[in-house]
Amino acid sequence: MQYSAHYRYAAMSPRKIRPFADLIRGRVAEEALELLRYCPNRGARMLEQVLKSALGNAEDRGARDIEELVVTESRVDGGPFLPRGQPRARGSWYPIKKRYSHIHITLGDEA
Repeated sequence: MQYSAHYRYAAMSPRKIRPFADLIRGRVAEEALELLRYCPNRGARMLEQVLKSALGNAEDRGARDIEELVVTESRVDGGPFLPRGQPRARGSWYPIKKRYSHIHITLGDEA
């Protein structure tokens, strides 16, 4: 059975979160949680929250062996961006894109 959790509109660019999503893909959920716990980055904190939520969803839906669940899908998609700007010399404007992410984590049985 598949158990999933999503974090939509996370206020961080997907490029900063994807290395941690690649790190936990295919690992046992408890091991992935330990790996994320000792990474000092904000993106790792966001992924840790989503992984805990997916484990909570599995427990709530009656998963038999929560200790044996594996991270089958861990992906970070790009979301919308807020157009902002920085004033520059001679009255010009430098565009800044405040990027958002959609984080998806799916846990499944070992196959």
